[in-house]
Amino acid sequence: MKLDPKAALEKLNNQKSPFLELFAHGSLTVEIYKPEKIDLQTPHSRDEVYVIISGSGEFLNGEVRTTFAPGDFLFVPAGVDHRFQNFTEDFATWVIFYGPEGGEKK
Repeated sequence: MKLDPKAALEKLNNQKSPFLELFAHGSLTVEIYKPEKIDLQTPHSRDEVYVIISGSGEFLNGEVRTTFAPGDFLFVPAGVDHRFQNFTEDFATWVIFYGPEGGEKK
């Protein structure tokens, strides 16, 4: 299975939503996400990983703020408030959800 960022962004451009699910297998889902100017996410019920495709900015993960750039890997445990902020216009990211509701236990 291969997901190409360019093709995924073209599919997303035909949607009215900033995200699009592209793959699902068991508890794993992969989406592409490209918000316009503001990230309106709320906490999710499963663990989540972002792999940045393009753009840069800041990421607020609970109480921790960090910068991000293409290729960066960001992990968010289930239930944690998080959002992208001050991001460039070309920002896009893979979103990977996995595991059980409530997140995996250590």
